Amino acid sequence: MKKISLIVIFSLILLPVLSSCKDKKAEQKEEEAVETEMVAESQEESPMNGLTEAEKADGWVMLFDGTTSEGWRGYKKDHFPAAWEIVDGTLHMLGSGRGEAGAKDGGDIIYDKQFQNFTLSLEWKISEGGNSGIFYLGEEKLDYIWKTAPEMQILDNERHPDAKLGKDGNRMAGSLYDLIPAKPQNAKPAGEWNKIELTVFKGTVVHKQNGENVVEYHLWTPEWNEMVAGSKFPALNPDWADVPAKGYIGLQDHGDDVWFRNIKIKEL
Repeated sequence: MKKISLIVIFSLILLPVLSSCKDKKAEQKEEEAVETEMVAESQEESPMNGLTEAEKADGWVMLFDGTTSEGWRGYKKDHFPAAWEIVDGTLHMLGSGRGEAGAKDGGDIIYDKQFQNFTLSLEWKISEGGNSGIFYLGEEKLDYIWKTAPEMQILDNERHPDAKLGKDGNRMAGSLYDLIPAKPQNAKPAGEWNKIELTVFKGTVVHKQNGENVVEYHLWTPEWNEMVAGSKFPALNPDWADVPAKGYIGLQDHGDDVWFRNIKIKEL
């Protein structure tokens, strides 16, 4: 009888404990499953020229749908230049071989909305020996947008002469053109896709290229004014350093083939 009583007592004690352990293990598995799902969602790749549900919820908006030029027009023009085309889900500049002179109906293009604080994300691919750029906070008042706007350089670093000009590599891909070199210099060769993120927030600007921050600077500071004063820009536009707080995003026609895709923006 004593043995039976002990067994009953131990059963009464152990069963709730075992049951509690099972419940905790089940809860833990459920939590792990939820965490795994959340990680999977956060790592979900964006569709080509589209957004994941997580990106939409986070405030990202596409600036290029992959099939039309909607939202884009030529700088100081009311139409989309014929020298640009939409092909295979990309915005493609048809190289003229004429440098900045460009084709007859070419020229830089801008998105027809001004942005202030934002992160711009896109992918670019340059042709062999090619040159182009991404402008931001641009104004539409002079003959070229580069006379009013900072530029994140796009370049075939291996072949284009600009890679060896300027100072300390400040004309190579990812750089703040002619002012601050991209470090580390991690651009991929001509013909390969590069991914960039460009953040502007209350005067702080960061260039990110292929997953690494390569440039950081601050607009409107004494250091900024001094740096610009020592560059070529004041001779072209005495007010170049007075970058506006809000402006246009532009893509450059430098006479070379260049492709853009997955262009999206998040206003901050």
